Amino acid sequence: MIVERRVELRFGAESREAGTHTNLSAVRQDGRCLWVAGDETATIERLTAVLDGDGRVTGYDGQATVALADLVPLPAGPDEEADIEGLARANGWLWAIGSHSLKRKKVKPGQSAAKARKRLATVVREDNRFILARLPLVTGEDGLPAVVREDGGRTAAVLGLDKDSLTDLLEDDPHLAPFLGIPSKDNGIDIEGIAAHGDRLYIGLRGPVLRGWAVLVEIRPGTDPRDPRRLRPLPLGGDGGDDGDDGDGDGGDLYRTHFLDLGGLGIRDLCPHGDDLLVLTGPSMDLDGPVRVVRWRGAARADAAGIVPAGELETLGDLPYGDGDDHAEGIAVLDEPGTRVLVVYDSPSPARLTAGGGVLADVVALPE
Repeated sequence: MIVERRVELRFGAESREAGTHTNLSAVRQDGRCLWVAGDETATIERLTAVLDGDGRVTGYDGQATVALADLVPLPAGPDEEADIEGLARANGWLWAIGSHSLKRKKVKPGQSAAKARKRLATVVREDNRFILARLPLVTGEDGLPAVVREDGGRTAAVLGLDKDSLTDLLEDDPHLAPFLGIPSKDNGIDIEGIAAHGDRLYIGLRGPVLRGWAVLVEIRPGTDPRDPRRLRPLPLGGDGGDDGDDGDGDGGDLYRTHFLDLGGLGIRDLCPHGDDLLVLTGPSMDLDGPVRVVRWRGAARADAAGIVPAGELETLGDLPYGDGDDHAEGIAVLDEPGTRVLVVYDSPSPARLTAGGGVLADVVALPE
Protein backbone atom coordinates (compact mmCIF):
# COMPACT_ATOMS: atom_id res chain seq x y z
CA MET A 1 0.00 0.00 0.00
CA ILE A 2 1.17 3.51 -0.79
CA VAL A 3 1.08 6.26 1.83
CA GLU A 4 -0.75 9.08 0.03
CA ARG A 5 0.08 11.77 2.54
CA ARG A 6 0.92 12.43 6.16
CA VAL A 7 -1.11 14.54 8.56
CA GLU A 8 0.10 16.08 11.80
CA LEU A 9 -1.55 15.26 15.12
CA ARG A 10 -0.84 18.10 17.54
CA PHE A 11 -0.98 17.65 21.30
CA GLY A 12 -0.79 20.01 24.25
CA ALA A 13 2.21 20.34 26.52
CA GLU A 14 0.83 18.10 29.28
CA SER A 15 0.20 15.21 26.89
CA ARG A 16 3.61 15.64 25.30
CA GLU A 17 5.21 15.49 28.73
CA ALA A 18 3.25 12.29 29.44
CA GLY A 19 4.48 10.86 26.13
CA THR A 20 0.98 10.37 24.71
CA HIS A 21 2.00 11.52 21.23
CA THR A 22 4.81 8.93 21.11
CA ASN A 23 2.71 6.08 22.53
CA LEU A 24 -0.41 6.18 20.37
CA SER A 25 -2.24 2.88 20.46
CA ALA A 26 -5.81 3.53 19.26
CA VAL A 27 -7.74 5.85 16.94
CA ARG A 28 -11.33 6.25 15.73
CA GLN A 29 -12.90 8.97 13.60
CA ASP A 30 -16.01 10.78 14.81
CA GLY A 31 -17.15 13.38 12.28
CA ARG A 32 -14.67 16.28 12.28
CA CYS A 33 -12.80 14.73 15.18
CA LEU A 34 -10.52 11.89 16.09
CA TRP A 35 -10.61 10.00 19.34
CA VAL A 36 -7.13 8.74 20.16
CA ALA A 37 -5.47 7.07 23.13
CA GLY A 38 -1.97 6.35 24.29
CA ASP A 39 -0.95 3.31 26.30
CA GLU A 40 0.86 5.14 29.12
CA THR A 41 -2.08 7.04 30.71
CA ALA A 42 -5.68 6.52 31.83
CA THR A 43 -7.08 9.12 29.41
CA ILE A 44 -8.52 9.44 25.95
CA GLU A 45 -7.97 12.46 23.73
CA ARG A 46 -10.13 14.30 21.19
CA LEU A 47 -8.49 16.08 18.27
CA THR A 48 -10.28 18.28 15.70
CA ALA A 49 -9.56 18.39 11.98
CA VAL A 50 -7.75 21.27 10.31
CA LEU A 51 -8.88 21.72 6.69
CA ASP A 52 -7.23 23.33 3.69
CA GLY A 53 -9.04 25.53 1.15
CA ASP A 54 -10.36 22.47 -0.68
CA GLY A 55 -11.80 20.97 2.49
CA ARG A 56 -9.14 18.28 2.77
CA VAL A 57 -7.80 17.38 6.21
CA THR A 58 -4.23 18.56 6.69
CA GLY A 59 -3.91 17.85 10.41
CA TYR A 60 -5.64 17.61 13.77
CA ASP A 61 -5.27 19.86 16.80
CA GLY A 62 -7.40 21.48 19.54
CA GLN A 63 -6.73 18.59 21.89
CA ALA A 64 -9.24 17.91 24.68
CA THR A 65 -8.31 15.33 27.33
CA VAL A 66 -10.84 13.09 29.08
CA ALA A 67 -9.75 11.30 32.25
CA LEU A 68 -11.47 7.92 32.43
CA ALA A 69 -11.65 8.19 36.22
CA ASP A 70 -13.95 11.21 35.82
CA LEU A 71 -16.49 9.02 34.04
CA VAL A 72 -16.16 5.47 35.40
CA PRO A 73 -14.65 3.87 38.50
CA LEU A 74 -11.21 2.38 37.92
CA PRO A 75 -10.08 -0.65 39.93
CA ALA A 76 -6.64 0.83 40.73
CA GLY A 77 -7.69 4.48 40.94
CA PRO A 78 -7.08 7.44 38.63
CA ASP A 79 -3.28 7.55 38.65
CA GLU A 80 -2.38 4.10 37.35
CA GLU A 81 -2.20 3.74 33.56
CA ALA A 82 -5.00 1.83 31.83
CA ASP A 83 -2.94 0.81 28.78
CA ILE A 84 -5.82 1.66 26.44
CA GLU A 85 -5.22 -0.32 23.26
CA GLY A 86 -8.48 0.01 21.39
CA LEU A 87 -11.33 2.47 20.74
CA ALA A 88 -14.67 1.75 19.06
CA ARG A 89 -17.73 3.87 18.27
CA ALA A 90 -21.30 2.76 17.56
CA ASN A 91 -24.90 3.60 18.46
CA GLY A 92 -24.00 6.72 20.44
CA TRP A 93 -21.31 5.05 22.55
CA LEU A 94 -17.53 5.28 22.63
CA TRP A 95 -15.79 2.13 23.87
CA ALA A 96 -12.28 1.93 25.30
CA ILE A 97 -10.46 -1.27 26.23
CA GLY A 98 -7.27 -1.96 28.12
CA SER A 99 -4.70 -4.54 27.11
CA HIS A 100 -5.77 -7.02 29.82
CA SER A 101 -2.12 -8.06 29.89
CA LEU A 102 0.52 -8.91 32.43
CA LYS A 103 3.97 -7.44 31.91
CA ARG A 104 7.42 -8.77 32.60
CA LYS A 105 9.88 -6.14 33.79
CA LYS A 106 12.49 -4.96 31.30
CA VAL A 107 16.22 -5.27 31.79
CA LYS A 108 17.70 -1.79 32.11
CA PRO A 109 20.96 -0.83 30.45
CA GLY A 110 23.97 -1.07 32.76
CA GLN A 111 22.28 -3.30 35.34
CA SER A 112 24.25 -6.08 36.96
CA ALA A 113 23.52 -9.64 35.89
CA ALA A 114 21.86 -10.33 39.25
CA LYS A 115 19.49 -7.35 38.94
CA ALA A 116 18.75 -8.17 35.31
CA ARG A 117 17.85 -11.76 36.20
CA LYS A 118 15.63 -10.54 39.05
CA ARG A 119 13.75 -8.17 36.75
CA LEU A 120 13.24 -10.87 34.14
CA ALA A 121 11.69 -13.06 36.83
CA THR A 122 9.25 -10.34 37.93
CA VAL A 123 5.74 -10.29 36.42
CA VAL A 124 3.44 -7.38 37.27
CA ARG A 125 -0.35 -7.04 37.11
CA GLU A 126 -1.81 -3.53 36.86
CA ASP A 127 -5.56 -3.71 37.47
CA ASN A 128 -6.53 -0.70 35.34
CA ARG A 129 -5.35 -2.62 32.27
CA PHE A 130 -8.26 -5.04 32.74
CA ILE A 131 -11.15 -2.70 31.94
CA LEU A 132 -13.69 -2.25 29.18
CA ALA A 133 -15.41 1.15 29.37
CA ARG A 134 -18.60 2.28 27.62
CA LEU A 135 -19.02 6.07 27.44
CA PRO A 136 -22.10 8.03 26.24
CA LEU A 137 -21.37 10.23 23.21
CA VAL A 138 -23.15 13.58 22.93
CA THR A 139 -22.80 16.72 20.85
CA GLY A 140 -21.23 19.47 22.95
CA GLU A 141 -22.09 23.16 22.95
CA ASP A 142 -19.26 23.70 20.45
CA GLY A 143 -20.89 21.26 18.04
CA LEU A 144 -18.16 18.67 18.56
CA PRO A 145 -18.56 15.14 19.94
CA ALA A 146 -17.98 14.72 23.66
CA VAL A 147 -18.19 11.89 26.19
CA VAL A 148 -20.10 12.39 29.43
CA ARG A 149 -20.84 10.53 32.62
CA GLU A 150 -24.61 10.58 32.12
CA ASP A 151 -26.97 11.46 29.29
CA GLY A 152 -30.60 10.94 30.18
CA GLY A 153 -30.97 7.23 30.85
CA ARG A 154 -27.50 6.43 29.48
CA THR A 155 -24.67 6.08 31.97
CA ALA A 156 -20.94 5.55 31.57
CA ALA A 157 -20.16 2.02 32.71
CA VAL A 158 -17.24 -0.37 33.03
CA LEU A 159 -16.47 -4.08 33.02
CA GLY A 160 -13.52 -5.28 35.08
CA LEU A 161 -13.96 -3.91 38.61
CA ASP A 162 -14.16 -7.07 40.70
CA LYS A 163 -13.18 -10.40 39.14
CA ASP A 164 -15.51 -9.77 36.20
CA SER A 165 -13.06 -8.73 33.49
CA LEU A 166 -12.89 -10.27 30.05
CA THR A 167 -9.98 -12.44 31.16
CA ASP A 168 -12.05 -13.71 34.09
CA LEU A 169 -14.67 -14.73 31.53
CA LEU A 170 -11.97 -16.73 29.72
CA GLU A 171 -10.61 -18.59 32.75
CA ASP A 172 -12.07 -21.92 31.58
CA ASP A 173 -11.57 -21.41 27.86
CA PRO A 174 -9.85 -24.43 26.34
CA HIS A 175 -7.68 -22.31 24.05
CA LEU A 176 -6.96 -19.13 25.99
CA ALA A 177 -7.00 -20.11 29.68
CA PRO A 178 -3.43 -21.53 29.56
CA PHE A 179 -2.14 -18.08 28.49
CA LEU A 180 -3.82 -15.96 31.19
CA GLY A 181 -0.79 -16.09 33.49
CA ILE A 182 1.76 -15.38 30.76
CA PRO A 183 3.00 -11.80 30.12
CA SER A 184 1.96 -10.20 26.87
CA LYS A 185 5.42 -10.04 25.31
CA ASP A 186 5.85 -13.78 25.99
CA ASN A 187 2.85 -14.66 23.75
CA GLY A 188 0.42 -14.20 26.63
CA ILE A 189 -2.97 -12.50 26.54
CA ASP A 190 -2.68 -9.06 24.94
CA ILE A 191 -5.73 -7.18 23.65
CA GLU A 192 -4.88 -4.59 21.02
CA GLY A 193 -8.02 -3.97 18.98
CA ILE A 194 -11.75 -3.47 19.32
CA ALA A 195 -14.58 -2.87 16.86
CA ALA A 196 -18.29 -2.39 17.46
CA HIS A 197 -21.11 -3.55 15.19
CA GLY A 198 -24.67 -3.37 16.44
CA ASP A 199 -24.73 -4.70 19.99
CA ARG A 200 -21.58 -6.81 19.48
CA LEU A 201 -17.96 -6.05 20.25
CA TYR A 202 -15.14 -7.77 18.39
CA ILE A 203 -11.94 -7.84 20.43
CA GLY A 204 -8.65 -8.59 18.72
CA LEU A 205 -5.73 -10.27 20.46
CA ARG A 206 -2.14 -9.55 19.57
CA GLY A 207 -1.37 -12.66 21.54
CA PRO A 208 -1.56 -15.49 21.96
CA VAL A 209 -1.09 -16.71 18.42
CA LEU A 210 -1.89 -20.45 18.31
CA ARG A 211 0.21 -22.28 15.75
CA GLY A 212 -0.08 -19.32 13.40
CA TRP A 213 -3.77 -18.57 14.11
CA ALA A 214 -4.76 -15.22 15.62
CA VAL A 215 -7.69 -14.96 18.03
CA LEU A 216 -10.70 -12.65 18.03
CA VAL A 217 -13.25 -12.67 20.88
CA GLU A 218 -16.87 -11.60 20.32
CA ILE A 219 -19.02 -10.42 23.24
CA ARG A 220 -22.32 -8.61 23.82
CA PRO A 221 -21.96 -6.36 26.87
CA GLY A 222 -24.93 -4.72 28.56
CA THR A 223 -25.76 -2.72 31.66
CA ASP A 224 -25.72 -4.59 34.95
CA PRO A 225 -29.28 -4.27 36.37
CA ARG A 226 -27.83 -4.01 39.88
CA ASP A 227 -25.59 -1.05 39.10
CA PRO A 228 -25.89 1.19 36.00
CA ARG A 229 -22.19 2.08 36.25
CA ARG A 230 -21.16 -1.51 35.61
CA LEU A 231 -21.37 -3.78 32.59
CA ARG A 232 -21.94 -7.50 32.33
CA PRO A 233 -21.66 -9.91 29.37
CA LEU A 234 -25.01 -10.98 27.93
CA PRO A 235 -25.72 -14.25 26.11
CA LEU A 236 -24.87 -13.83 22.45
CA GLY A 237 -28.06 -15.51 21.34
CA GLY A 238 -30.06 -12.91 23.22
CA ASP A 239 -32.49 -15.55 24.41
CA GLY A 240 -31.55 -15.53 28.08
CA GLY A 241 -30.81 -19.24 27.91
CA ASP A 242 -27.82 -21.21 29.09
CA ASP A 243 -25.04 -18.96 30.36
CA GLY A 244 -22.30 -21.39 29.48
CA ASP A 245 -19.07 -19.79 28.37
CA ASP A 246 -17.19 -22.36 26.35
CA GLY A 247 -16.83 -19.99 23.41
CA ASP A 248 -18.15 -22.48 20.85
CA GLY A 249 -20.84 -20.18 19.50
CA ASP A 250 -23.97 -21.67 21.11
CA GLY A 251 -26.81 -19.19 21.53
CA GLY A 252 -26.45 -18.93 25.29
CA ASP A 253 -22.68 -18.43 25.37
CA LEU A 254 -21.33 -15.23 26.86
CA TYR A 255 -18.59 -15.03 24.24
CA ARG A 256 -17.36 -16.56 21.00
CA THR A 257 -13.84 -17.10 19.78
CA HIS A 258 -12.88 -16.77 16.14
CA PHE A 259 -9.54 -17.98 14.79
CA LEU A 260 -7.99 -16.18 11.81
CA ASP A 261 -5.11 -17.55 9.78
CA LEU A 262 -2.95 -14.42 9.58
CA GLY A 263 0.20 -16.33 8.74
CA GLY A 264 1.60 -16.22 12.27
CA LEU A 265 0.80 -12.55 12.93
CA GLY A 266 -1.38 -11.22 15.72
CA ILE A 267 -4.11 -8.56 15.67
CA ARG A 268 -2.88 -5.01 16.29
CA ASP A 269 -6.20 -3.22 15.67
CA LEU A 270 -9.68 -3.72 14.25
CA CYS A 271 -11.87 -1.29 12.33
CA PRO A 272 -15.38 -1.92 10.96
CA HIS A 273 -16.11 -1.17 7.31
CA GLY A 274 -19.76 -1.98 6.62
CA ASP A 275 -20.19 -5.66 7.47
CA ASP A 276 -16.47 -6.26 7.00
CA LEU A 277 -13.67 -5.98 9.50
CA LEU A 278 -10.34 -4.39 8.63
CA VAL A 279 -7.64 -6.12 10.62
CA LEU A 280 -4.28 -4.49 11.30
CA THR A 281 -1.83 -7.35 11.77
CA GLY A 282 1.68 -7.52 13.19
CA PRO A 283 4.02 -9.69 15.26
CA SER A 284 2.78 -10.98 18.59
CA MET A 285 6.22 -10.81 20.18
CA ASP A 286 8.61 -7.89 20.62
CA LEU A 287 9.44 -7.62 16.90
CA ASP A 288 9.01 -4.84 14.33
CA GLY A 289 7.25 -6.43 11.36
CA PRO A 290 5.79 -7.41 8.99
CA VAL A 291 2.65 -5.25 9.32
CA ARG A 292 -0.36 -5.72 7.03
CA VAL A 293 -3.99 -4.68 6.64
CA VAL A 294 -6.35 -7.61 6.01
CA ARG A 295 -10.07 -7.57 5.20
CA TRP A 296 -12.41 -10.16 6.72
CA ARG A 297 -15.47 -9.86 4.49
CA GLY A 298 -18.85 -10.40 6.14
CA ALA A 299 -17.38 -10.69 9.63
CA ALA A 300 -20.44 -9.08 11.19
CA ARG A 301 -22.67 -11.73 9.59
CA ALA A 302 -20.81 -14.61 11.20
CA ASP A 303 -23.37 -16.20 13.53
CA ALA A 304 -21.17 -18.87 15.07
CA ALA A 305 -17.65 -19.32 16.34
CA GLY A 306 -15.42 -19.45 13.32
CA ILE A 307 -12.28 -20.84 11.79
CA VAL A 308 -11.32 -18.34 9.10
CA PRO A 309 -8.62 -19.74 6.78
CA ALA A 310 -6.25 -17.52 4.85
CA GLY A 311 -8.25 -18.04 1.67
CA GLU A 312 -11.24 -16.25 3.22
CA LEU A 313 -9.12 -13.23 4.18
CA GLU A 314 -8.03 -10.55 1.73
CA THR A 315 -4.59 -9.02 2.25
CA LEU A 316 -4.91 -5.38 1.23
CA GLY A 317 -1.25 -4.52 1.55
CA ASP A 318 1.76 -3.95 3.77
CA LEU A 319 2.45 -0.89 5.94
CA PRO A 320 5.88 0.59 6.64
CA TYR A 321 7.68 -0.21 9.88
CA GLY A 322 11.00 0.79 11.35
CA ASP A 323 13.90 -0.75 13.20
CA GLY A 324 12.74 -0.46 16.80
CA ASP A 325 10.29 2.31 15.91
CA ASP A 326 7.25 3.18 13.76
CA HIS A 327 5.00 0.42 15.11
CA ALA A 328 1.56 0.75 13.49
CA GLU A 329 -1.00 0.32 16.29
CA GLY A 330 -4.23 1.99 15.21
CA ILE A 331 -6.31 2.38 12.05
CA ALA A 332 -9.48 4.36 11.36
CA VAL A 333 -11.57 4.66 8.20
CA LEU A 334 -11.80 8.31 7.11
CA ASP A 335 -14.78 10.11 5.59
CA GLU A 336 -13.00 10.71 2.30
CA PRO A 337 -13.65 9.58 -1.30
CA GLY A 338 -12.67 5.97 -1.80
CA THR A 339 -11.58 3.91 1.17
CA ARG A 340 -8.84 5.65 3.09
CA VAL A 341 -7.55 4.82 6.52
CA LEU A 342 -5.54 6.84 8.97
CA VAL A 343 -2.69 4.91 10.59
CA VAL A 344 -1.14 5.99 13.93
CA TYR A 345 2.17 4.70 15.25
CA ASP A 346 3.61 3.83 18.64
CA SER A 347 7.33 4.60 19.14
CA PRO A 348 7.43 6.97 16.13
CA SER A 349 10.75 7.50 14.39
CA PRO A 350 12.40 10.94 14.69
CA ALA A 351 11.21 11.70 11.15
CA ARG A 352 7.58 11.58 12.38
CA LEU A 353 8.08 14.13 15.16
CA THR A 354 7.36 17.73 14.17
CA ALA A 355 8.96 20.94 15.37
CA GLY A 356 5.71 21.96 17.05
CA GLY A 357 5.59 18.88 19.26
CA GLY A 358 3.23 16.93 17.02
CA VAL A 359 3.50 13.55 15.37
CA LEU A 360 2.77 12.47 11.78
CA ALA A 361 0.15 9.83 10.95
CA ASP A 362 -0.23 8.20 7.53
CA VAL A 363 -3.24 8.33 5.19
CA VAL A 364 -3.38 5.18 3.06
CA ALA A 365 -5.80 4.29 0.25
CA LEU A 366 -7.14 0.75 0.35
CA PRO A 367 -8.18 -1.25 -2.71
CA GLU A 368 -11.93 -1.71 -2.96
